[in-house]
Amino acid sequence: MIRVTELKLPLHHPDEALPAAICKRLRIGPRDLVRYAVARRAHDARDRTNIALVYSVDVNVRNEGTVLARFRKDRQIGTTPDTSYRPVATAPEGSGRPVVIGAGPCGLFAALILAQSGFRPIILDRGKVVRERTKDTWGLWRRGVLNPESNVQFGEGGAGTFSDGKLYSRIKDSRNLDRKVLTEFVKAGAPPEILTEAHPHIGTFRLVKMVETMRETIEALGGEYRFGTRVDGLHVETDGAGQRCIRGLHLHDGGYLEASHVVLAIGHSARDTFAMLHAAGVHVEAKPFSIGVRIEHPQSWIDQARFGADAGHPILGAAEYHISHHCSNGRTVYSFCMCPGGTVVAATSEEGRVATNGMSQYSRNERNANSGFVVAIDPARDYPGDPLAGLTLQRHWEQRAYVAGGSNYKAPAQRVGDFLAGRASTTLGSVVPSYKPGVQPADLSACLPDFAVAAMREALPVFGRQIRGYDHPDVVMTGVETRTSSPVRFTRGDDMQSLNTAGLYPAGEGAGYAGGILSAAVDGIKVAEAVALNIRAG
Repeated sequence: MIRVTELKLPLHHPDEALPAAICKRLRIGPRDLVRYAVARRAHDARDRTNIALVYSVDVNVRNEGTVLARFRKDRQIGTTPDTSYRPVATAPEGSGRPVVIGAGPCGLFAALILAQSGFRPIILDRGKVVRERTKDTWGLWRRGVLNPESNVQFGEGGAGTFSDGKLYSRIKDSRNLDRKVLTEFVKAGAPPEILTEAHPHIGTFRLVKMVETMRETIEALGGEYRFGTRVDGLHVETDGAGQRCIRGLHLHDGGYLEASHVVLAIGHSARDTFAMLHAAGVHVEAKPFSIGVRIEHPQSWIDQARFGADAGHPILGAAEYHISHHCSNGRTVYSFCMCPGGTVVAATSEEGRVATNGMSQYSRNERNANSGFVVAIDPARDYPGDPLAGLTLQRHWEQRAYVAGGSNYKAPAQRVGDFLAGRASTTLGSVVPSYKPGVQPADLSACLPDFAVAAMREALPVFGRQIRGYDHPDVVMTGVETRTSSPVRFTRGDDMQSLNTAGLYPAGEGAGYAGGILSAAVDGIKVAEAVALNIRAG
C-alpha cells in the first residue's frame, strides 16, 4: 500500500472530495484507485475562518510500483509503514517470574508485554481493583473522605484513569510502539477512531472497563495480580563483582517476595516509596516539575476563540489550547493537561493536603474547559541539594491549600479579576467552578510561591490576547496543581536498569521517564522488552 500524507480539504467537504484529492495527488485516474483508508485525520484551525481537515491515507492502486517510482523523492508519498508489533524475546523454559510494581499505564503495558511473551509476571499494586478504587475516589469527591491507599493516584489504572484519557504525546519512536498501545486499547473496548484521530482520547468511564479487560487478558496469559500490596523495602545484595543486585521485595504486611527482575512503575505520587528507595540506596536525582492552579472557562468561549463560526462542528468537537509565555522574572508559564468539556477533580493522596487535576469523559460535554495554569520550576534554582526536596515543596503548598480551603478537602478558589488585583475573593462570579467536594473563595497567593504568583499575573493578560476571554475577571482558578510530573528521576542506563541496582527497572512517569498515558505505556513496553531480553540472555 501507499501512504499519502498532508492531504488538506475544507472542513465542510463532501465525501467524494477525499478520493478525488487522492487521485489528483497521485496523478492517477479514478479507475486506478482500488481502495483507500484513512490512517490519520487532524484539523488545522490556525485560520479559524478557513479551517481545514488534514488527512493521511493508505491507498491501493493499480501499478503501485510505477506510482511509487514517480514520487520517490516526495516525502509525503511512500510505502505504508508496517506498524505491527513483534515480541523481542519469549520466555525460556523454567525462567523466573518478573515483578511489576504498579498497575497504571506503564505497569499495565509492561505486564501485558511480559505476559504476551510468556513470562507470567506478578503485578503488585498498593491500591484496589479499578471499580472499588472508583468508589473510594468518589468518596473524596462527594463526601470529603480520603483513603490514602485508594484514590486518584493509587489503584488499578493509575492516575490516568481519572483524567481526560489523552492518547497523544510528543515522543518520537521509530518502532511505532504507540500504535501497539492504541491497538491494545481498541481490543479492550476503546472506540476504533482513536487509531485515526490525531488527538485521540477516551475518558474516564471507558477507561475503567478497558483496564478490567486488559487485566483479564494478562491473567489469562499467566499473569498474577496482587492488589492492596505495598512494597515497603528492597532486599539488595552485592555480587562477586561488587554490583548491587535486587533479590527480593519486603511487603507492607510482613511478607517477602523473591524477585530478581523488578519493573518500578509506581507513578508520580508514590512519595513514601520514593523515600524508601532513596533510603535503600537506589540512585535518584531531583527533576524539574511545575506548580500552579487549574483554570476554568466556559467551553463555549474556547470553542468560539478557536473555531469561530465553526464552533460546535461535530468533527471538531470541544476545542483545546496549548499556550505558554516566558516571563520577565525568567519563569515560563504554560497550559498543562487541558481538559475540554471536563471538570476539576480532587487529586490528593495524602491527608491534610489539597491537590487538583483535570478530567473529561469521552463526550467532553461538561460546561467548562479546564487546564493546568502552571509555572515551571527546577531543582538547581528552587529546591537544591536534596533529591527528595521537590516532595517537600509539593507538600508545603498542598498543605497551605488545604488550610486555605477550610481544612476539609475543599479547595481554595479565586476569580482572575481578584487575583490580578491582589485581593482575596469573597464570592465567585459567572464562571461556576466544577471542583468537588467544593471550593472556598480565597487568596491563591497564599498557596503559591511568590515567583509563581508574579509570573502568573504577567501571563494572564498575554494569554487573554491569544484567547479571547482567557483573563476575564470571572474566570475561576482553583488551587493547587502540583502533580504535573514526578519531582524525581530514578536514573537508569541504556539497559533500562537502575544505574546502581541491577535487576531494578525504573519506568514510566514516577521514575521520571514519561508524561501522560501514552508515553508511560510506551515506556512500559520498552522496559518489559529489556527485562525479557535480560532473562532470555540468562
